Amino acid sequence: MKHKEIQSVEEFKKQYKPVYNVNTRHKEKLTILDKVALWITEHVGSMGFFMLIFFWTVIWLGWNTLAPNSTRFDPFPAFVLWLFISNMVQIFLMPLIMVGQNLQSKHSEIRAEQDFNINKRAEAEIETILKHLENQNELILQILQKLEKQEAKS
Repeated sequence: MKHKEIQSVEEFKKQYKPVYNVNTRHKEKLTILDKVALWITEHVGSMGFFMLIFFWTVIWLGWNTLAPNSTRFDPFPAFVLWLFISNMVQIFLMPLIMVGQNLQSKHSEIRAEQDFNINKRAEAEIETILKHLENQNELILQILQKLEKQEAKS
């Protein structure tokens, strides 16, 4: 009986790096500024922030359009102060959101690479298991043939 050499579990494990949680490792590498940028990116892209900006705009424009002239602080139709504040919010948030999106993209790439490596490892494990099963099948067939020959002799 010939036995095919099949990789042991220990040999197989030596070939591959241990699997680790890329999400945890990514979070550990973030600086405080990175965390702030991600927090802003996640919250500015929410319905809560949209509603805040929407209601702020409605109240601001409504007050400065419908309130008594003596209490208006940014008169209709120019709304200069509102435009200035809105533009400043946009100017400051745009680069911050882009930084946050870049960080999210890096994280996504790291996760994709880890998924690919795990898939490659799983494919190699499956291939090893299939080779082991083929070897077992051959050995079982050889044993059956020997048993049949012994029965035929008896």
